[in-house]
Amino acid sequence: MRTRTAVLVESGRETPYADSRPLEIQELDLEPPGPGELLVRIKAAGLCHSDLSVINGSRVRPLPMALGHEAAGEVVETGEGTEFEVGDHVVLAFVPACGHCDRCVGGRPALCGPGAAANGAGTLLSGAKRFVAPDGTRPNHHLGVSAFSEYTVISSRSAVKVDRDLPSDIAALFGCAVLTGAGAALYSAAITPGDTVAVFGLGGVGLAALLAAKAAGASTLIAVDVVDHKRALAESLGATHTVPGGPDAVDQIKDITNGGPEKVIDTTGVVPVLEQAYAATRAGGTTVTVGLPAPGTPLSIPALSLVAEEKTLRGSYLGSCVPRRDVPRFIDMYRAGTLPVDALLSDHLKLDDINGAFDRLHTGEAIRQIITF
Repeated sequence: MRTRTAVLVESGRETPYADSRPLEIQELDLEPPGPGELLVRIKAAGLCHSDLSVINGSRVRPLPMALGHEAAGEVVETGEGTEFEVGDHVVLAFVPACGHCDRCVGGRPALCGPGAAANGAGTLLSGAKRFVAPDGTRPNHHLGVSAFSEYTVISSRSAVKVDRDLPSDIAALFGCAVLTGAGAALYSAAITPGDTVAVFGLGGVGLAALLAAKAAGASTLIAVDVVDHKRALAESLGATHTVPGGPDAVDQIKDITNGGPEKVIDTTGVVPVLEQAYAATRAGGTTVTVGLPAPGTPLSIPALSLVAEEKTLRGSYLGSCVPRRDVPRFIDMYRAGTLPVDALLSDHLKLDDINGAFDRLHTGEAIRQIITF
C-alpha cells in the first residue's frame, strides 16, 4: 500500500527547520506485515525531544529514517502469530520488547537486548524494513514505530491494546511522555507520600513526572525550567514552588527544602542541568535522569558524595516501565482524574506542518504538539 510519511533525510540542518526542511513528506510503499507484525493506521502522533535529538544530530541514527515514536492508532491488518485483531486500538511503545531475553524475563523490557539492537539498526524487531521508496531503497524505521506516517508496520511487541473510546490525541501521550515521565516518578524515583521532589525540565516528560509525583503524594513539588510559561503551567498543575533554571537554581531549591529534595528528576538531557539536579539532591536522596545527552558527553559529580552522603544517581529508560502493565495503569489514573495528562497538549497539526512544529519544540514554545491524521 502507499502512505505519506515524514522522512528525515539529513540531520544537523540549521534552524529554523521551517526553512531548512530536514523532514520531507514522501509517498512511500509499505509492505504488508510479516509474522508477528501489525499494519497500523496512525491516528495521532506526538512530537518529542527524542525526535528532535535525531533531527539536530545529537542522537545518531541511520538515515534516511521515517521518524516518530509516540503514537496511537488502529490495527488494519495482522501478520501471523499475533494476539491482536483488526480494529484494535493501540498505543505504540518505542522499545519492541522481545519477551524472551534475560532482561525481558527479569521484568525490565525497556532494556530488551534484541529490541535495542533493532532500534539502533533502524529495523523492526524481525530485522525487516517495510517502507520502500520510489527508487527501491528502504528508509529506516525510528524506534520500531515510525509514527509520522499515515500507516506504519510495527512488531506486535511494540503495541499495547487500549479502549476504543480513549481519544487518540490523549492515547498517543501514553507511548512516551507519560510512560517516561510518570514511570520515572513512580518507579525509578519511587516517590512516596510526604517526599520532597524537584523536577528539572518541564516539557511533556517533565510535566508528566510532576503530575505523577503529585499523585504519589509529594509534599513539596518544585518545578524548574528556563521558560516562564512552562513554570506557570507547572504551578497550575500542582507545583508548590517554581524556580527559574540557571546558576542560582540549586541554592534556591536547597533554601526551599532546607537542604535539598529527597527525590530529583532531570528530564532535560543537558549534562550541566543533570549536574545541578544531583547537586540539589539532599544527602540520602535519589537523582533520576531520563534525558538523552549526546553519546560520549562526560558527567562530572563529586565521587565522594556517593558514599559520604549516600546519594543515588539512577538512569531511567522508558520510565523503568512495563508498557503492557503500565499503559493501562496510567490510563486508569487519567480517567480517575489523578493524572490529567490532557493538560500537556499544546496544539494539533497536520503532517505537512511538521518542520515548523519542531521549531516550536526547539525554542520551548510548545509542550506536546500532536499530529492528527
